[in-house]
Amino acid sequence: MRGTEHLVLCRSITITFLVLLLNYFAYSQRFPNQEINRLLDVGIEYVLNQNYDLAKSKFSMLEKKYPELPFGKIYLAVVDITKAFDYGEEINSEAIAKNLDEALELSENLLENNPTDIWNHYFVALSKGYKSYLRVLNGDWLSAISSGLSSVNYFADCLELDSSFYESYVALGTFKFWKSRKLEFLEWLPFFDDESENGIRFLELALDKTSYNKNLAAISLIWVYIENKNFYRAIQIAEKELKKNPINRTYKWALARAYEDVNPKIAIQVYKELITSYQKIPDQNHYHEIALKHIIAQQYAKIGEKRDALRLCDEILSFQNLTEYVREKLADRFKRVKKLQKELID
Repeated sequence: MRGTEHLVLCRSITITFLVLLLNYFAYSQRFPNQEINRLLDVGIEYVLNQNYDLAKSKFSMLEKKYPELPFGKIYLAVVDITKAFDYGEEINSEAIAKNLDEALELSENLLENNPTDIWNHYFVALSKGYKSYLRVLNGDWLSAISSGLSSVNYFADCLELDSSFYESYVALGTFKFWKSRKLEFLEWLPFFDDESENGIRFLELALDKTSYNKNLAAISLIWVYIENKNFYRAIQIAEKELKKNPINRTYKWALARAYEDVNPKIAIQVYKELITSYQKIPDQNHYHEIALKHIIAQQYAKIGEKRDALRLCDEILSFQNLTEYVREKLADRFKRVKKLQKELID
């Protein structure tokens, strides 16, 4: 598997669950409490701008003021997940699992007491979705699939209650596409037909219909189009979203990946911008910096600029004082860097 393709899969899984959470704002009938909406608005804006401490402060306030709702616990979990993924850090599974377990218990109680309220179905869907993703991160794929399918069913329930609940279109569209591409080992099951085209249709519908922060629905579509090799459409969406939020590393990474097969030199430039962004993070562990330098080296090698590719390989292999976690997570990448280095020298 190419280095970039491994990251594409990891990011597509992460983005799937981010979209499930953040597209709460796509629904025109927002949660009927103005203060909750304000805290969510501000907190999620901080997440999108990668200011995780401020985001956490808003969601902690939300949890304390409205302990009967699962919003606060779900959002605190997603901040921890997003920050760990963005920074390339070891995830605090115990703290995240505690928040999600408590959120699911609250959600199921709310649903049992009022099964006709669409928000109660939505709360259960989100809680189960993030529990599934946490299990993916911990390598427990079978439990992750079971919990993920259950989450999808609750999103489908939301659509049965209200067909204009567009965040469910995003969730179901993302699932329909990626399960057809990444869960081929379950294709013997009768409900695992290839629904990738339906997935794209759902996502395009959500992108067209959402009105508030509709750019969040675009995140999933970008990676879908990259997977489908429709790079120009992916570039179009990513560039449009970056005009609104130019510092967002998720969009920049997707844009760079889309450009790899269209204009590698532009891809290299965007990847370099990402490295600069990561280098500005205090006490960063170099996880993504190393991955990005390897990707750039591969792009240089592809266009025949072997000297620059070799220089980056040397830089990667000269990193010192990396944490045990980073060395373990990047062990396979270091092997591939050494292989590329050897090929460039021979």
